[in-house]
Amino acid sequence: MLLPLLLALPWVGVLVFILFVARLPRELPRPSRPGAPEPLVSVIVPARNEAANIETCVRSLTASSYPAFEVIVVDDRSEDGTAEIVRSLGGGNARRLCLVEGAELPQGWLGKPWACRQGAVVAEGGLLLFTDADTWHGPDLLARAVAGLREEEADLLTLVGKQLMESFWKRLVQPQIFMLMLFRFPRFERTAKSRSWRDGIANGQYLLFQRVAYDAIGGQESVKDEVVEDLVLAQLVKRAGLRLRIRGAQDDLATRMYRSLGHLVEGWPKNIVLGGLRSLPPWLRPVMPPVSLAVGVGLWLVPPLTLVATLGGAGDASLLLWSAAVSALSVVLWAVFTRQMGAPAAYGLLYPLGAAVGAFIFMRSWARGRRVEWKGRRYTLPHASGQR
Repeated sequence: MLLPLLLALPWVGVLVFILFVARLPRELPRPSRPGAPEPLVSVIVPARNEAANIETCVRSLTASSYPAFEVIVVDDRSEDGTAEIVRSLGGGNARRLCLVEGAELPQGWLGKPWACRQGAVVAEGGLLLFTDADTWHGPDLLARAVAGLREEEADLLTLVGKQLMESFWKRLVQPQIFMLMLFRFPRFERTAKSRSWRDGIANGQYLLFQRVAYDAIGGQESVKDEVVEDLVLAQLVKRAGLRLRIRGAQDDLATRMYRSLGHLVEGWPKNIVLGGLRSLPPWLRPVMPPVSLAVGVGLWLVPPLTLVATLGGAGDASLLLWSAAVSALSVVLWAVFTRQMGAPAAYGLLYPLGAAVGAFIFMRSWARGRRVEWKGRRYTLPHASGQR
């Protein structure tokens, strides 16, 4: 009876990893006290078919307490009224709210880098903030971020905020995806400070650049055909010998990613495998997808399926004990992690369903290779991310 319990040690190890190894970055400092004039921040929001999100995002940005900022929304040829919504909004506390009508996508560019570039061209600030249209910003966030940039003496500051998970499928699937990311980057803040440029990682939902650093690495031109452009920008910062830093903003930055199961299945495949490849040395890239998939299936799907089979009469008592112990431990593990992400712990009971959807998303990403589809556009990349 001891052997089944010993065979459960990998799951115990994962639980220990979640509780004692993985760490969120430190929270940003509070806003600086008024003193010398603050630098102008140009907030750039690329937006394509974001009618469901753009008003919440822009209103939160223009309500910022920071004394010197402008908001530039780049409408990336939306088909759902995104631009009309932005035109109806006031500038709030911003020096200006500018809507850029996006030009046609040039050959060799992907949509988001192209939209960001168009925003950067008209930006007037010495600091550039790139943020997504599905984000919400607290009134003190920009002031806190500028204070954090100054405190860290950073060239690029990126933030980890809160993921809003109001729907059943997001509560079930999002923890699966973020757990996978956490295995590669268990301590974001320490990783950002490492000497290896492959450890560069950034959250595209919030990228605050010193403009001189942004220009020094080539701006969006350097990532024009990258799907995981945020990660690549972070790597370029590190390769140039500049300072990348990551901090937390759980109370002041929230993101509502993917409003339905269909959006989850459509959206994550463009990032998950390509991003993983980009962060690994060349010799590991061929084995990463199959090994990751096999480990995920082995950890989260094999034990509950074995338990069902043994309860149906297959296998012996030791197999029943092992599968029951590991499945119970997995429920506890996923309950803890799901709760840490802000969703009810009870969703841990349904972790096999979440794991099955996560495995499908991973396989879809792997199978697509260089083919990417998002927001009504289809691309065939000239290279799989990480292959150059």
